Formats: sequence, structure tokens, C-alpha cells
Amino acid sequence: MKNSFLIVLLGLVIISCKEDASHRGDGDTQQKEAVEIKDTINDISIGAKESYPTLENMADSTFIRLADYSGDFAYDMRYATENNFLKAQVYDCAECYTRVKTAKALIAANDDFKKAGVRIRFFDCYRPNSVQYKMWKIVPNPQYVANPVKGSIHNKGGAVDITLETLDGEVLDMGTDFDFFGKRAYHDMTDLPQNILDNRKLLKETMEKHGFWSIRTEWWHYNLSSASKDPIADFKWECEH
Repeated sequence: MKNSFLIVLLGLVIISCKEDASHRGDGDTQQKEAVEIKDTINDISIGAKESYPTLENMADSTFIRLADYSGDFAYDMRYATENNFLKAQVYDCAECYTRVKTAKALIAANDDFKKAGVRIRFFDCYRPNSVQYKMWKIVPNPQYVANPVKGSIHNKGGAVDITLETLDGEVLDMGTDFDFFGKRAYHDMTDLPQNILDNRKLLKETMEKHGFWSIRTEWWHYNLSSASKDPIADFKWECEH
């Protein structure tokens, strides 16, 4: 909605300036108006940015859409498709929401990753508890899906499933695909090519530096340490169709 508003408003400004220029036909006037258009764009952009409160001004427990606060991430939200181990779409649409404190940690970690020429690519973020029930109905096995009665840290807005890609969009080789359930996906699996071990090490060490911890059997899964005692949530985002 914000982007649509900017486009419409910018179009009106340009049309207005062009109409004035057509009456005057003065080159200096047109140049001046070009500067005015640029200044107007900047003013609009500043106003749009201010329409969102900063992360620092929100409670850590607040849910936010990560893309509204950083354009530096990539997304491959598998559970909004059938390309996952469930072979079913369980989200109505693809979005990555987290609590504010998780977002802060992710943005800080991504800043470090970018220094190494890579960035975070998301497979899953906050997961409403009702979606957890959908997953449990399909695969009622705690080895693969957390029991929705107890919930998972995904349901608390403090867990993410991620990999790394280059800044040009090339996904790094982690040895298996997301949601591969086998020993090759374990963190303690060392019988792998060195480049894969290096990629996993970069992912793990950087995430741990920013307050996340991993689980032994899934190289892609990271929990924010301070989120374990947060309440289970069933906040649902609206889909724009």
C-alpha cells in the first residue's frame, strides 16, 4: 500500500510539472522543476519511512514484517508452497514475521554476513500455532513436527529456518536441501567436502554471535536464546491477493 501511494503521488507531481513547463517552454524553468521533483520525491520517501515506528521504539514482543525494516534479506518460504517435506501448502501466503527482538538480532547478523559477501535466505520464520496444528495433522511425529500443544519456538516468533546466498542470489552449498531428515544434515557430520563445512561454520558461528542457538540435527534451524520462555502465539497476517 505504501509503495502504491508513492507511485500515484509521484505521478501527479510529474504531470503537474510537465503541464506547467509546456506553457512556459523555458529550459531553465524545466531544469528548476526537475530539481523540485527530486526534492518532492525525497520528501515523500522520508515521510513514508517515518510512517513505520523504528524497532527501537517498539516492545520486543511486538510482531513485525521483517521486509518492512530491511530490504537486505532473501526469501524462499517453503511452507507457502508444496515444495517441502509435508508436500502441502500450509500458509495462505508467503510472509516472514518475527518478534521485534528477533528482527533486531537477524538484522545485526545479516550485517555481518554481508561483510563476507553473503546474506540470509529464509525458509520459515514465525509460524502461527494454528499452522502448527495443520502440520501435526499431516505428520503427527515429534521427530519431524513439534507437538502443537507444547508448541515450538517458531510459534513464539523466535525461530527461523535459513540458509545463505551470495549478494547476487547464488545459494551456498550446505550439503542437503532444507528439511532433509538424515545424518548428512547434522551439525556434527564432518564427512563432507570442506566448502560445505566452511559454509555451515560461517552460518553457525555468525548466528551464535548474535544470540541464536542451533539444534544438532538441522543445519538450517536457529532459535533466539531469549525467546524460549515467550508465549505461544497465533497471530495471523493478512494476505494481499
